[in-house]
Amino acid sequence: MSDEIVRAITGDGLVKAVAVTGRDLVERARTIHTLLPMGTAALGRALLGASMMGDMLKEQNGSLTLQIKGGGPLGTILAVSDCGGNVRGYVQNPHVDLMEKYQGKLDVGAAVGTDGTLTVIKDIGLKEPYVGSIALMSGEIADDLALYFVESEQIPTACALGVLVGLDQSVTAAGGYLIQLLPGAGEDIITRIEQGVHALGSVSHALADGLDGEGLLRAVLKGFELDILEKHPVEYRCYCSRERVSRALISLGRQGLSELIRDQGQADLTCQFCDKVYHFTKEELEGLLREM
Repeated sequence: MSDEIVRAITGDGLVKAVAVTGRDLVERARTIHTLLPMGTAALGRALLGASMMGDMLKEQNGSLTLQIKGGGPLGTILAVSDCGGNVRGYVQNPHVDLMEKYQGKLDVGAAVGTDGTLTVIKDIGLKEPYVGSIALMSGEIADDLALYFVESEQIPTACALGVLVGLDQSVTAAGGYLIQLLPGAGEDIITRIEQGVHALGSVSHALADGLDGEGLLRAVLKGFELDILEKHPVEYRCYCSRERVSRALISLGRQGLSELIRDQGQADLTCQFCDKVYHFTKEELEGLLREM
């Protein structure tokens, strides 16, 4: 099953929905950051959520950042999506030991924590980005994203995210969905969606059993006429480059760069999203200083 995003709307125009399948992109994140299962599950959920939210942006060159600081052992979780749902991210403490609610069920909420905030930053080309933040409710990420949409954007939302980790610690299945009510939707619509959510159950197990993104939406919105608007691939994609890292060094200012040259004589900068290391010799740093 390839990683992709599916967008849809019900025939009556009262419900819009998006689903993502992302086993490969979450596995890529696991490999890059050498994540243990707790980090894989938490960062994976954040990446999947950010992917769907980024794909919902109307600005062609827009980006969305999802930041979760829950006070749990995983520390800060960051996921960044472009307007096509391609994502990158990291978790502050990738090697947290296994925490389970019960045998075989990872306790993501406890690992993330609830003493903190979920923050969404949307850069859609305006002078200042939009920033919305809520207090974490469960740390399970999907519940907190649903709460974010209700509190910050006044959009009733159902959200489910799932990452299934195998015995060898690789990702077996990963995906999720966002179901949102549009103006005019009544209590009967809410009840039918709630029934669909309950009937589907675990997203990760449904994907492992063979459903794709469209299958998730048709299962949750069973009984609705569903129009598929778009499908397109997504991936784990980092936009780092030597040019961008050079600009970061220049942003230190003349004094900061001079001190770096004096104290270290070189620089090795690691991208926090893909762990690629950029090496700068003393001569290259002096060249940047001359350009300033």
